[in-house]
Amino acid sequence: MFPGKRLSKEFFIRDVLEVAPELIGKNIVIRLPGGTFGRFQVTEVEAYRGAEDNACHACKGRTPRTEIMFHEGGRLYVYLVYGMYWMLNVVTGEENIPQAVLIRSVENYSGPGRITKLFGIDRTFYGENLDISERIWFEDTGVIPVLKTGTRIGIDYAGEYWKTRPWRYYLQDT
Repeated sequence: MFPGKRLSKEFFIRDVLEVAPELIGKNIVIRLPGGTFGRFQVTEVEAYRGAEDNACHACKGRTPRTEIMFHEGGRLYVYLVYGMYWMLNVVTGEENIPQAVLIRSVENYSGPGRITKLFGIDRTFYGENLDISERIWFEDTGVIPVLKTGTRIGIDYAGEYWKTRPWRYYLQDT
């Protein structure tokens, strides 16, 4: 995997429906447990679009858990599900407009819980600033992938309208 140019904060300070598909094909660079760096191409993401989106954690308002989602884009929103899996999300948009992109798959690794286990992601990544972090960031390598869209996974609780939004983006070949 070739290094690319680090994505700036400006990349993330846009609507989640612009950022999410554009994260496909980008590299996520992370300091892995043990101290070495790994580069992985992002292959699948889901968009969660603010207070109006019943599948988005922010639909219930500002809480200690969702606080970082209300910050300017370019931060990480990390939370625990089922008491055992950390979920890695990238905050997008402008301040007080809570949106985030869930990283579902990277090349050769599928499933958001598997990714965070591989990466050693835990609560210490909550709020991490991608613009200046020395342990995690995204890079643009110039790859322009062919995308597919689909419905988000595991959000039946959000109601018919929200569970059928085509806000999951993935590489055509995955």
